[in-house]
Amino acid sequence: MKIAVDFDGTIVEDAYPDIGKPMLFAFETLKELHKQKHQLILWTYRSGTELEAAVDFCRENGVEFYAVNNSYPEEIYDTSFSRKIHAHVFIDDRNLGGFPGWSKVWQMLNGDGSDEAGSELDKEDDKQGIWQKIIGKKQ
Repeated sequence: MKIAVDFDGTIVEDAYPDIGKPMLFAFETLKELHKQKHQLILWTYRSGTELEAAVDFCRENGVEFYAVNNSYPEEIYDTSFSRKIHAHVFIDDRNLGGFPGWSKVWQMLNGDGSDEAGSELDKEDDKQGIWQKIIGKKQ
């Protein structure tokens, strides 16, 4: 899956424009998601030197992103297109209900923790959303 992840308030505590302390389990979870072959996209309000600082901070903590504020690495910003990026899941502290924490994110993306749950989420021909899969497993 392509997973878009916000920085301030999600990967780190919100201290914008400074960089806050890492959120509990943020980097551990992101590294594991990368190991599962998910494409991680840093999706943040930051730009310029503030964005560079966030990318460097993540790199120093062992996380490299597939793309930054783009759907894919080679994408060039064009004002004639929507700025909404293409991702299967968005992880952000501004979600309805707020940020659930990285432990909950891990559980939501991996179902009951079995390999079967994770592989079911990766099926491209499946038209159900991730939430339907998670909800359906618990019924």
